Amino acid sequence: MLFIDVVTKVLAVRLLTPGQPVSIIGDTVTWTLVRNSGAAFSMATGYTWVLTLIATGVVIGIVWMGRRLVSPWWAIGLGMILGGATGNLIDRFFRAPGPLRGHVVDFFSVGWWPVFNVADPAVVGGAILLVALSLFGFDFDTVGRRRLNDDADGKAAEDKAAEDKQADDSEPVSSSDESSAVGRQAETS
Repeated sequence: MLFIDVVTKVLAVRLLTPGQPVSIIGDTVTWTLVRNSGAAFSMATGYTWVLTLIATGVVIGIVWMGRRLVSPWWAIGLGMILGGATGNLIDRFFRAPGPLRGHVVDFFSVGWWPVFNVADPAVVGGAILLVALSLFGFDFDTVGRRRLNDDADGKAAEDKAAEDKQADDSEPVSSSDESSAVGRQAETS
């Protein structure tokens, strides 16, 4: 992801001229070179240094979490976010107007949607995947789904009831209890 993002940005800067879109599918899909000081999809422009610090924190956090990561699905989601955040962070550090204030290269335009790059949908897609995994009970430090508290409490109650029933079935029965048990059994038949 990171490699593709960096290479496509280098190509966009070399081959495209700002303000001169190149048509791919009519006017709906174009290559359009834009220098973005904001976040993904041109949001939060004017907060470049804040976005740089946030992206740095995200990258550090993902790398730190990666040491405890077990779930392959969480690895995919976090990998998408890590690749996208790192790609845009490279622009923030190394592109004009300077470190922590660099503008991200965006070049892909689809209809009314803001101009974006490869990293932007990777970050958004990774975030959507992580939200879905959380909603459906998948933890980053387990391979499968976690057992929800309600399910765990219900399972514990079922296990306790089964143990109690088994204990009742194995208790010795006195002779007077045997005759009443036989009588009850005959009544139910």
